Amino acid sequence: MIPQASSAYRTYADEVDPSKKNLYAPFLSHLDWEIVQWAKLRGQGSTAFSELLTIDEVCERLGLSYKNTNELNKIVNDKLPSHRPVFRQFEASVGGEKFTMFCRDILECACALWGDAEHVRYLCVAPERHYADTDQTIRLYHDLHTGKWWWATQELLECEKPGATVMPIILSSDKTQLTSFRNKTAYPVYLTIGNLPKEIRRKPSHRGQILLVYLPTSRLEHIKNKAAHQRTLANLFHACMSVVTEPLRKAGADGVEMTSGDGVIRRCHPVLAIYVGNYPEQVLIMGTYTGDCPICKCPHEDLGEYPCEHGTRDVDEVRDALKFFGTAEYNAACAELGIKSIQHPFWEHLPYTDIYRSITPDVLHQLLQGIIKHLLSWLTDILGQDEINARIRQLPLNHTIRVFYKGISGLSRVTGTEHKQMAQFILGLIVDVDLPDGESVEDLVAATKALLDFLYMAQYSIHSTTTLNTPEDILSNFHAKKDIFLHMLIHYVHAIKLYGTTDNYNTESTERLHIDFTKEAYHATNHKNEFPQMTKWLERREKVLQHSKYIEWCLHRAASQEISGQAEAAVAEKVTRWRPPDLACSLDHHMTKWPTRNAVSITELMSPGGYGMSFFMAALARFVVELNSPTLTRSQVEDHAVPVRFPFTNLPVFHKIKFRNMLYFGNDTLDSIHASPQRVGASGNILAPSWFDTALVRVWHDAYMHEPRTSLNEARVGQVRVIFSLPEKSLRMLFPAVSPSRIPWHLVYVDWLSKFTAGPDGCYQMYKVQRLAGSAKIASVVPLTAIERSVHLFPKWGGSAPSEWSSANVLDQCMSFYLNLYKDPHSYYNLY
Repeated sequence: MIPQASSAYRTYADEVDPSKKNLYAPFLSHLDWEIVQWAKLRGQGSTAFSELLTIDEVCERLGLSYKNTNELNKIVNDKLPSHRPVFRQFEASVGGEKFTMFCRDILECACALWGDAEHVRYLCVAPERHYADTDQTIRLYHDLHTGKWWWATQELLECEKPGATVMPIILSSDKTQLTSFRNKTAYPVYLTIGNLPKEIRRKPSHRGQILLVYLPTSRLEHIKNKAAHQRTLANLFHACMSVVTEPLRKAGADGVEMTSGDGVIRRCHPVLAIYVGNYPEQVLIMGTYTGDCPICKCPHEDLGEYPCEHGTRDVDEVRDALKFFGTAEYNAACAELGIKSIQHPFWEHLPYTDIYRSITPDVLHQLLQGIIKHLLSWLTDILGQDEINARIRQLPLNHTIRVFYKGISGLSRVTGTEHKQMAQFILGLIVDVDLPDGESVEDLVAATKALLDFLYMAQYSIHSTTTLNTPEDILSNFHAKKDIFLHMLIHYVHAIKLYGTTDNYNTESTERLHIDFTKEAYHATNHKNEFPQMTKWLERREKVLQHSKYIEWCLHRAASQEISGQAEAAVAEKVTRWRPPDLACSLDHHMTKWPTRNAVSITELMSPGGYGMSFFMAALARFVVELNSPTLTRSQVEDHAVPVRFPFTNLPVFHKIKFRNMLYFGNDTLDSIHASPQRVGASGNILAPSWFDTALVRVWHDAYMHEPRTSLNEARVGQVRVIFSLPEKSLRMLFPAVSPSRIPWHLVYVDWLSKFTAGPDGCYQMYKVQRLAGSAKIASVVPLTAIERSVHLFPKWGGSAPSEWSSANVLDQCMSFYLNLYKDPHSYYNLY
């Protein structure tokens, strides 16, 4: 926690414990508070918790301030301050049936996010233009405040209300199943503000999203006419959302004073900027017809055409048509614009809102659940289920690649995550495919690659005016190779320029929010009249989370009292300094403090049944000579390596290298390399197969000096056999004249594959490498710093997938491979 948040937390402290004598007030002690957190955030239910507390002497021995769940709930309800609004129940009557929704005040929700003490360090209060070059010709787009929408809205407000702070409101909604069999559903709407960076908004632990409303979920089964049924459902949605968003009309136009966590008061104008939803949600919100584009005026029969010459729907034209509601001309006016004759859409009177620009691309459903799903269907028709399943089972192992050991044809209800995993290896499935009637495979490869390129580029966390030209070229290439075109893809580039990259508004975040705000809330109820219980559970949970952050702030404040003001300010500056996302960032190696195995014999290291390092002694001797005498020629190194002897018979061995970048990605493991032999049980059964990953290794002589690679030709693929360290006692004897700082602490033995081909393969557009065998086989010992990342290879099948191949042995059985550029986003960006 940093000093700027102190204003909000001091106010909170006055509410929770005016005496300032008990850090954990209203609870008695640290233990008392820890049990509260467990019960409310990790517990097994109110009944089980009450039964635990009824055990003799549990409450007395632990010194608890409550004896059952009801007493604990009363403390949370009455004594913990609430900085987020409570839910209120509203009723609406449509078609003679009453409907209930549980709603919070939208302005109070936005104010709670704005004033959260944890958010003050991140708040963006003005639009910015970021550039990749000093001449400011290449513009960057990433967070919402770097897009053109915020600039345009700010300029409009400044003309009418100078000194305004734009607060972009982002809503998202999606119906979700509460149960698997009883067919209960919930219809939550979530709210966040674009003033928070996307990294904060999409992580539930940062509490950057808030549940705004549970909408009615009635199916209106008493309305038998299909058209009337659909019309009534749409009218019910818009009527409810009109109630929810009504406060935005005045606040968006006139502004409302809001206090951030540092005590600064600004006049904020909450404006609906983005509404995140899947296609059915988009149709419902816009009032368009299913099958039409909800964004542009393209007729249904022209959706397959590229380029699209039709402009965006005009919200002013639609608002003019809505003025005819209740007259004979209304239906005709709506029909002319291609929209349904709904009653007063909720966005009709929202200031500075163009709903047809607010609807954004949906990576999850359009690309992963749409494109990738259909692409796999096409490939399955071409290859056949048995062949495609066999190829998938035989793909080499890799940290970022999921091997579907049972294939994919038997999967049901495939998730977006699974489709994303499949996209990583789709291109490898069509290597050496024989098409019927002797057709060329090049068009199939080109179309598949174009879709994959679009998918990966659409998910970049940062774009520039240069990179945004590429998706347009990709769409053109795809259209040239296929008879159909996927219309919604044309709107991606425009949306990125308006609102930043797609991770600002991906429906994957909505799906994740369902778990925390809806499904867990439902499981905490008795499943009868559940929504009042769910809303109360959420309110208590939010209070406990808020109190947890307050206690963390108090502990941090106490620990930092001895730090000088200057040092504390330096810490604050370090924490708050903005860093743009960077896919080009290097990966840092992270090794465990202690080896996986403390002492592995040289015999086991060289054994084919062990680590398989056939040329270990010679490779290590060459490394010792090269480090001692870096100016020697290759033949001289070979001569000097012959007499080298080693004063050890065992070596400490590590089985994994982890790759991270703390600056941009924190503790997340971005990549990993495994190097472990098979594990055999006492009865001789194989517990785990051998796993020796392939890696991209820098090969020039001073690789260990951390110099950046400038081209793929400066690297080579090698199979990592072992990661080890030399005994510390032997270093002075092996490297008598070498500075200790130049002696690598971790070394890696690699079996080399052939050099990369001069360019990508003409058909598959992938670099090709081959396994070296016999006298051509080469191995080396290299410093850990020479290992850049893991790489994944596609086997060259040569026809049908050989039955003897498996994911564990394919790297040894196959002789030719293609480099997989789609292994992960970081590899795609840096190797493409």
